[in-house]
Amino acid sequence: MAVRDPEATKARIFEAAVAEFARHGIAGARIDRIASEARANKQLIYAYYGNKAELFAYVLEKKMLDLAVSVPIDPDDIEGWIDRLMDYHAAHPELLRLLFWEGLEYGTAELPDEAERQDHYIRKVALVRDGQDRGVITDAIPAPDLLFLLTALANWAVVVPQIKRIVVGADDTDRDRLRTSIKEAARRLTAR
Repeated sequence: MAVRDPEATKARIFEAAVAEFARHGIAGARIDRIASEARANKQLIYAYYGNKAELFAYVLEKKMLDLAVSVPIDPDDIEGWIDRLMDYHAAHPELLRLLFWEGLEYGTAELPDEAERQDHYIRKVALVRDGQDRGVITDAIPAPDLLFLLTALANWAVVVPQIKRIVVGADDTDRDRLRTSIKEAARRLTAR
């Protein structure tokens, strides 16, 4: 008889859920497909994570925590931060897909874990504001708006790769040129 490993099962469910939600969103995702991919039964998914919406919220929370730990904002090196952010999303495009699905499905309605998410962004805005207070970056744009704009610059090409390909091009030189342009735009947005 095989030995059960609940942590390994949870990890397989998590990875299968990330892939399923990134491909299909909340409404289109199917617990049956997650269970099949994870080699787990549906009841375990519900026992470990709750319903489909709760599983999605958990997946997104963990993926965002990984981003926050992996790529902390650095107002002293905005261009370096933009590079690291773009590299992270190139390696983990599922996070932006999850956020895009969340936006499509929730719109302006309150998110299940909105208070925690606001706390996360309050800390990021505080880092931008600190950079402004120290004179490292401009204070001409309010800190929350500046963070939003910089994040949009770095993320949009991954969110709409088809538009990037059509407008910018698909070659490596096009990708490199766009990265240079995004960093220049970020530098200009933050310049004192």
